[in-house]
Amino acid sequence: MITPHTSLLAPDAEHIEALARAAIADLPPPYRTAAAQVALRIEDFASDVMLAELGCESPFELTGLYDGIPLTEKSVSDQPLQPDMIWLFRRPILDEWIERGNVTLQELVTHVLVHELAHHFGWSDDEIGAIDPWWE
Repeated sequence: MITPHTSLLAPDAEHIEALARAAIADLPPPYRTAAAQVALRIEDFASDVMLAELGCESPFELTGLYDGIPLTEKSVSDQPLQPDMIWLFRRPILDEWIERGNVTLQELVTHVLVHELAHHFGWSDDEIGAIDPWWE
């Protein structure tokens, strides 16, 4: 039943960003501050260049992307050319959320974000699993 309070609109980029920021705030303390320093961008889809570089045939294949140099590979002598960035792609995330039907949008956004943060921090599968039990 549709009520006056029922929204018929898909969650927008601001909503996805709020979920991602909440996921960062819930990270264990050793990672929270460093994760908050990574730039976060929400777009409907990855660019054609990103998709081509990753060999994706459909824009719905890519829910997130880490763009930067992992902390395990950085040197204090490196001059950053751009900030480390995590991209979350709203439409593929929403599509996967609907297809799954058994997870909340917060759980899925957290899962995608943690996967991308794993690239930034250089986490092993065990470390990812300790932060995101869904990974196991």
